[in-house]
Amino acid sequence: MRTLDDPVLGKARSLLISGGCDAQGRVPVRPHLEAILAAAAGKRLNWHVGLIDEETMRLLAPHADVVSFDFVGDDETIRAVYGLERTVADYVAVYRMIGRYVRVVPHVTVGLLGGRLQGERRALSLLRELGAEAVVFLVLIPTEGTAYASCSPPTVDEVADLLAEARLLFPAVPLLLGCMRPGGAYRERLDVLAVQVGINRIVNPARAAVAEATRLGLTAEWGEECCAL
Repeated sequence: MRTLDDPVLGKARSLLISGGCDAQGRVPVRPHLEAILAAAAGKRLNWHVGLIDEETMRLLAPHADVVSFDFVGDDETIRAVYGLERTVADYVAVYRMIGRYVRVVPHVTVGLLGGRLQGERRALSLLRELGAEAVVFLVLIPTEGTAYASCSPPTVDEVADLLAEARLLFPAVPLLLGCMRPGGAYRERLDVLAVQVGINRIVNPARAAVAEATRLGLTAEWGEECCAL
């Protein structure tokens, strides 16, 4: 992750603005807004802001090309993972509110509840009702120092099945496999299956997935920015 004083930012065409959340599940961007906008002059901005309030959204809207929004479809997951006394209805309300101001791309993390699928299909069902210009899929990575360090990610087949179901639910909507997913053999197999079920974009695809796309007669286009952009 780059900081605002990193010289590499001067060469970037776009920036992802993210960070840890406060006790209300919001990324506290307002105290840093002036510094962010100064560093980001002339660049496209992808904001990851959590359960943002409407007043802050009004401030960000003129400076946002897109908002990446983690969409959760299960109340237990919200409490267990984020420690928030919020509900799926709250996530729906914030998603709708953001969409009134700026383009919003929902992100669905597969296996968010300690590697178990619980609420992902409900999230997709809700998003079909609400409407989505695109949907980004992420996959839990068990991470040292976290409560889920000893958990296993969902199986590759579980993730691939969900991606296939999403393709049927959203036949005309771009579906993306984002940067957060396990690496190694897991990623290589998942990426190939993602190509086979019709995922439109894959971040840092495994070589085997690129080869599979070629075998299927698909044309690959390469980009250098956040997939939501």
